Amino acid sequence: MSKEIIYIFIGGGTGSALRYCVQLFMHERIVPYHFPWATFTVNLLGSFLIGLFYALSERFHLPFEVRLFLATGVCGGFTTFSTFSNDGIGLLKGEFYGTFILYTLLSIGIGLVAALAGGYVGKA
Repeated sequence: MSKEIIYIFIGGGTGSALRYCVQLFMHERIVPYHFPWATFTVNLLGSFLIGLFYALSERFHLPFEVRLFLATGVCGGFTTFSTFSNDGIGLLKGEFYGTFILYTLLSIGIGLVAALAGGYVGKA
């Protein structure tokens, strides 16, 4: 097994554990609505972080393995497209069509803006 795979493996586990902690926190503190706040939060935060990590790795000439650990591993494990998709299907099945459209558009739009913002902050 190459050392790159090990970095990604460790980062992915770290990101997944962090996602679980954020989701536990969100479910304990936020009144459950028909909007998937926990998934929305981790995906937006992860979008910001991946932009930040890429910018910082370029700015400080970090080794490729560090970028793999942070971006592919941690952010890949932290964010969750599959849960986003499942949440969307749940909203559709529950006939929350407006919430589904809002969730989808906000997730994609703000996610892209968050990645750009992270990149901007990392270059500053």
